[in-house]
Amino acid sequence: MGSYRLQIKPSAVRELEGLPTKRERERVIARIRTLAVDPRPWGCEKLAGLEDRCRVRQGAYRIVYSILDAARIVTVVKVGHRKDVYR
Repeated sequence: MGSYRLQIKPSAVRELEGLPTKRERERVIARIRTLAVDPRPWGCEKLAGLEDRCRVRQGAYRIVYSILDAARIVTVVKVGHRKDVYR
């Protein structure tokens, strides 16, 4: 499988920068980078009601993203704590 190009929406960048600790931010960024190699890793789930959105877990945080297979692009839409990310 080839690699995908990563895109992160500006709002998701702000959410990443708002994570409480540098360690949590680094872990989430590392998890996002793995999506370029495998956009559907073990544990990823499609979101109900949004046919093109998936999510992966990283500790207490969730990364919501969409995949365009034809263009080989993964777009990170939202990053946040599990209690807030789906609102």
